[in-house]
Formats: sequence, structure tokens, C-alpha cells
Amino acid sequence: MVFSKKPIHFIIAILVAFLPLFGKSASIDTMQVKKEVVVEKKEVKDEAAEQQEKIDEVIGHHVLDGHSFTLFADGETGAHYGFSLPIILWDNGLQVFSSSKFNNGESVAESNGNYYFLHHEKIYKTDAAGKLSTEKVEGEEHVTNAQPLDFSITKGVLTLIVVAFLMFFLFVSLAKSYAKNGGISSGVGRFFEPIVLYVRDEIAIPNIGEKHYKKYMSYLLTIFFFVWFLNIFGLTPLGINVTGNISITFGLAIITYLITTFTAKKDYWKHIFWMPGVPVPMKIILAPIELLGTIIKPFSLMIRLYANIFAGHIVLMSLVALMFIFHNWVGSSMSFLLSFAISTIEILVALLQAYIFTMLSALYFGAASEEHHHDEAH
Repeated sequence: MVFSKKPIHFIIAILVAFLPLFGKSASIDTMQVKKEVVVEKKEVKDEAAEQQEKIDEVIGHHVLDGHSFTLFADGETGAHYGFSLPIILWDNGLQVFSSSKFNNGESVAESNGNYYFLHHEKIYKTDAAGKLSTEKVEGEEHVTNAQPLDFSITKGVLTLIVVAFLMFFLFVSLAKSYAKNGGISSGVGRFFEPIVLYVRDEIAIPNIGEKHYKKYMSYLLTIFFFVWFLNIFGLTPLGINVTGNISITFGLAIITYLITTFTAKKDYWKHIFWMPGVPVPMKIILAPIELLGTIIKPFSLMIRLYANIFAGHIVLMSLVALMFIFHNWVGSSMSFLLSFAISTIEILVALLQAYIFTMLSALYFGAASEEHHHDEAH
């Protein structure tokens, strides 16, 4: 029986003719899948970028001072739980009202016909609609609205007041216990007495000398416990970052500089402006350098305390944020353990920074009060 090859040739020709259509269909399906993958990746990237933006905002608000004291916030509803603080402004007269009028930066506050808006913890004068004018400077937008003089009781100021009263009552009770018990401390004073003695015997006397240390002891004890307590408050979940604020460390450094300057003896200034034992041309060259050094010393105090505390807050908050970025229990658990370890280290850093600030202040006081006896022939 003989089969004709024509039908087979015809079928093959048909398949060859329609083959490009099948290829095109497959190509279309592949392109569709690729488009879906690209869209999905874009959505994931957008979601990650949005999450990163929220994390940056939370960290930024944590290290900034605040005009209200927020204990905690509900992430789903956006509600904030805490208490308001007084807003005190000078804008064509005294303007006093509660920070609750800002509604955590979402509403415009009105006072005596003036309107104010809270933007990134800065108060700007605006209209009833809360419109802010901005301009780009080096690629960043800056608000151009006028700013009234702000004397508000912020979160940082409130913490300063609380720490000041806490120190006052602690050490008044310690002094009373000495008087009552014949020079023996009692109660909580038994914990602070060894620290007071350590500041005196290991910081003040070795660096200033037994002859002059007493007149600096009150400041050294105050600055030690003040910085230490503020650092400890900064480790609580209340979002307090006082010593991580450069204006606070600037104020503390200025006090050290003023005490050093106004208690310095003539030998101190003689070594700055006309250094003994140095050729005259070198004296002229070294005088402005030494004078600049008196300014650099408190500047280093300011930067050292600010940078260490600020960086510690940023690192700790970043590690906590990793718990929300990882979507598995392994990454979140590791982030928690790392955050706990860093928090423990930060407790030591809080004490260490108070010690360093006090130690360097004592060194500057010692240099200012030191009496030099130079041989005239030297």
C-alpha cells in the first residue's frame, strides 16, 4: 500500500506557517510576566522607601527637642499619648498658650490674632490656613516664614528642671544626714557619698592641687552629676535627648571656659601671651596660637559630649528599626539582642562622658590656678 507524501508536506507547511504566531504568543506571555515582575519589584521598592522614610522621621523626631511630651504613640491611629507643655513666644508682645493647639504639628495655633504652625519642632508665623513658603537652597527645601522668639518650656527644658530639682533634694538630704548622724551618711546618701569622695580625691585634688581645689569642688560635683543624670534620662523610652543637643553642651562648655578665664592667675596669662624661656620671635608666633587654644579647649568639651551621646542615640534607634525591617524572627531577634547589648554599653558611656567632662574641666582649672616659679636666668 502506497501513502502519498503530499498530505504530510501540507501539514508540515501549515505548522511552519503558524510557528511564528505561537512564538509571538509565547513572547507576549513572557513580556507580560516580565512586566508583572517589574511592577511587583517597583511596589516592593516603593514600600521599602516609604518604610525607610518613616524610620528616618521617627529617628529625627527622637533626637530633636519637642514642644510636647509624648509618652507613646499609636502607629495605627496616629494618636499621641502624653501631656502638653507651655508655648512662650515673643511676637509683637508676649504670646502664651498650650502646645496642644498644635495637635502634634497637624493644626494651626492662634494667639491674639496671630497664627503659628509647628514644623519639625520649629514654630513659624503663618496665616489661618497654615501655609508655609519654601525655597530650595543647595537642593534642600527651607521654610522662609518668619520665626518668633521662642522661649517655650520644651521637653529638654523640662528635663533640665527635673534633674536640677532631683539633684537639689538628693544632696540636701545627704547634707542633712551628715549633720544628723555625726558625719555619717544615711539612706540614698550612702550610694552617692563614695562618688563625691571619688570626684574630690581622684579628679579635683590630683589635677588642681590641695591648695586651690576647694573653690572648684561645687562646680565639679554639679557638672558630674548633672551630665550623668541627663545621660541616664536619655536612655529611657521617653525620647529625651538633652546632652545630645549641641546647644546644651555649648552652654556647659561656656561655663567651664568662663570659670577658667576669670579664676586664672597671672602666670596662666603670662604663659599664653609671653611664654617664658622661648626666644622673642617665637613668643610672638606662639601668643595667638596659645590664645586660640583657650577657645579650642571648651570647644572640644562641647563636641565630645554632643557627638558621643548623639551618635549613641542614632545607633540605638537604627538597631531598633531593624526589627521592623526584617520580616523573620531570626533577624528581629538578632536586632533585639544587639540593641540590648548597645543599651548596656550606653549605660557605661553615660557615666564615662560625665567623668571625662569633669576630668577635663578639672585639668583646665588646674592649669589656670597653677603657680609657676621660673628662674629669671632661664
